[in-house]
Amino acid sequence: MEKVKFVNTLKTNFYNTLKKNVDKYFTENNISKYANKQMIIKTIVMLCLYLLPYILIVSIRNINEILMIGLLIIMGIGLAGVGMNIMHDANHGSYSKFSIINKILGYTMNLIGANAYTWKIKHNILHHTYTNIDNFDEDIDSYGILKLTPNQKSKKIFKFQYIYSFFLYGLVTLEWCISKDFLAFKRYLNKGLIEKKKILPELTILVMSKIIYFFFLIALPIMILNLPWWKVIIGFLILHFTAGIILATTFQLAHVVEKTIYPTTNENGNIENEWAIHQLLTTSNFATKNKFITWFLGGLNHQIEHHLFPHICHIHYSKISEIVKNTCKQFNLPYNYYETFSEALNSHIRLLKNFGNIPSNQVYSK
Repeated sequence: MEKVKFVNTLKTNFYNTLKKNVDKYFTENNISKYANKQMIIKTIVMLCLYLLPYILIVSIRNINEILMIGLLIIMGIGLAGVGMNIMHDANHGSYSKFSIINKILGYTMNLIGANAYTWKIKHNILHHTYTNIDNFDEDIDSYGILKLTPNQKSKKIFKFQYIYSFFLYGLVTLEWCISKDFLAFKRYLNKGLIEKKKILPELTILVMSKIIYFFFLIALPIMILNLPWWKVIIGFLILHFTAGIILATTFQLAHVVEKTIYPTTNENGNIENEWAIHQLLTTSNFATKNKFITWFLGGLNHQIEHHLFPHICHIHYSKISEIVKNTCKQFNLPYNYYETFSEALNSHIRLLKNFGNIPSNQVYSK
């Protein structure tokens, strides 16, 4: 696979200084960088939000359809919560200092219908390394149905993307559990991102976990509930649409907003910037003073801290954010931030409008 190099042309000492400042915080306060009691409680809550509604649905033979829809919506919220809070930290290796715990909890990704192995390649390697770089960061690649960077080709339909995009966001987890993991596995195999010794075992886990997932989420309810099969399918779609719109919107507000940039490589295929500064320029925080949003989103509204320190559990992001902000100020670097969720959402919608109206031959400028 072709790689992009980050060239620290300004020779700054920003990241080394920042790491020392953050390490000092944990050392002086005698705090572990991993999960604490609050994180364990949150883990239990999120798993219950996802699993308990399912247990209730399959336990009540003649379940009221309105009640079932309500439980499926709660389950979808739980699915998103498991993804943002448990799976995300575990697959970054930031939940526990013990790799076996991270691996076990990382498989909650498979529990919610996706695949932990392909996700780690897509997210940990491609997104976290090449954030907002077209053709490298797959999080801004929408297969030509959305324009999420000014460097992508334009289409007439993109003028309306600020309207239809949110419907597509609702399909994200559905696509993931049906086809995306298989296509990603094949793509990463062709790019040499999958070790030969892991091909068979990981492909086996991928296939078997999908079979088990669809058995419990579709086949079993059809067999035991007094409902026609098509109502079970509609319920499955409600579950995933709820989860998809939460997850996709959250991630978009962190990178596809007006305050972030979309760098391109120079003639040598390099980014003329330090990797850490690149993360500052391509990432934004939002609503970090809102305790519920911060709690539910697994600190993903503290995206700057997460991108700079993906191996620190998100439960600590609120505390280290001031350190990051002050160090940015010391080096005269930006710290992108939206005060509220609605401000970030409106910025994302405006940006979708702007990108949708840019001709292919026109350079975007803020």
